[in-house]
Amino acid sequence: MFRRLYTWVLSLAAGPFALPALAIAAFVEATFPMIPPDALLMPMVLARREKAFFYAGVCTAASVLGGCLGYVIGHYLGGVAHEIAALTHRTALLDSTSAWFRAQGVWVILIKGLTPIPFVLVTLASGIAGLNFGAFVVACAITRGGRFFLETALLQHPKAKAFIDEHVTAVAIAGVALIVVLWLLVEHFSHH
Repeated sequence: MFRRLYTWVLSLAAGPFALPALAIAAFVEATFPMIPPDALLMPMVLARREKAFFYAGVCTAASVLGGCLGYVIGHYLGGVAHEIAALTHRTALLDSTSAWFRAQGVWVILIKGLTPIPFVLVTLASGIAGLNFGAFVVACAITRGGRFFLETALLQHPKAKAFIDEHVTAVAIAGVALIVVLWLLVEHFSHH
């Protein structure tokens, strides 16, 4: 099953609509929960190594732009959140959480932006809390660029494609396991 899916994604990644699809996926994933753009970036890098870092740059730029839209949506949701907090007598909780996020938000973005946790959670929270927009954009560029360029660099290894071709099922299972472990670690440490 994984082999057929992998072969199909590789064929799409080499196609003429791969670049716009990558940009759209990266933009949307930063605004609405969906599949991470890595699912398209990685096969594109394997299919067209000569354009690998260009693809990582497009993915980063689109993700940061999508993050800016997520921030704006969060900013407007902040008003709704304050109204709901007032109705439920939770204004103090919302205010203290927002203050904490304004103080620690850059670190949250830098850490969670590297993980497979949906980036939209960070972008919306940044807008709701009123995190400094300039700091938000810089942190997004660092974390998303770091993630996408690191993946691209690792896939440049001469044996990367051959290894993945041969062990696609094991790589897929290991990838899912890594996502679960990272999710659990981030959740554990974000509550302490």
